[in-house]
Amino acid sequence: MFDFITKRSFGVNLLAVIAMFFALALIFFSLLGFITKHGQQLTVPDVHGKNVKEAIDLLEKAGFEADVRDSIYIDSIKPLAVYAQTPDKGAQVKVGRTIYLTVNKMVAPMVKMPDLEGLTFRSAEMMLKSMRLNVGDTIYRPDIATNSVLQQLLNGKKVKAGALVAEGSNITLILGSGTGNVENPVPSFIGLTYAEAREILSASSLNPGTVIIDPNVTDTANAYIIKQVPTRRNEIGDFNMVRAGESVDFWLSATKPVTDSVAAAKPVEQE
Repeated sequence: MFDFITKRSFGVNLLAVIAMFFALALIFFSLLGFITKHGQQLTVPDVHGKNVKEAIDLLEKAGFEADVRDSIYIDSIKPLAVYAQTPDKGAQVKVGRTIYLTVNKMVAPMVKMPDLEGLTFRSAEMMLKSMRLNVGDTIYRPDIATNSVLQQLLNGKKVKAGALVAEGSNITLILGSGTGNVENPVPSFIGLTYAEAREILSASSLNPGTVIIDPNVTDTANAYIIKQVPTRRNEIGDFNMVRAGESVDFWLSATKPVTDSVAAAKPVEQE
């Protein structure tokens, strides 16, 4: 073969190389359609909501490859169910095309509970959505802070900011409804413990305001109220009035105050 090539002229060898090149190019382009499966297209089936194993089997039987590309957590669909597919259902693609799947996670990831107290309802709702949490029930309570978040609850219990909660959890919001229209006399809290006063406040739809605590107090709940604002009566002896949602300020002491007692009526002396 070596002698055959070397004994022939350069021009003949060049023509032979060119002919071989065109022959290989012709064979390549003739097989290109078969290699790339040109003109062979299939319709992508719908695997949304199906279990990932079932979806992969379905796609492979239909002539596609399948690959789990991403995962997400959606509380409204089953774990390991297909949330999204690319290309989407109904697309016309070549045989053997890889269909990428996004699958719902088995376990909800944990996120830190944001601090919503004091925010408006709209701001709290946006913050919850950004943390992939949901607004559950909204409960209104008389309070001067109209439509602001007073408390945040999870499963009926107060949840602190920073606590880990499952993504997708429903957070109940206690919102202020403003003050009521009906005025009632201010209850008398003098001589009661702070715990007792809180119960009366709740029953009267009132809120604790500023609480000033004596340095000697070691147990706030059992400390005694020695002063309140507004007081039960004003300077001329009439009842002070409050509306639902308003606040009462307290001064606490470790010593129970001495309250005025109603003197017993003295008998009328007969002359």
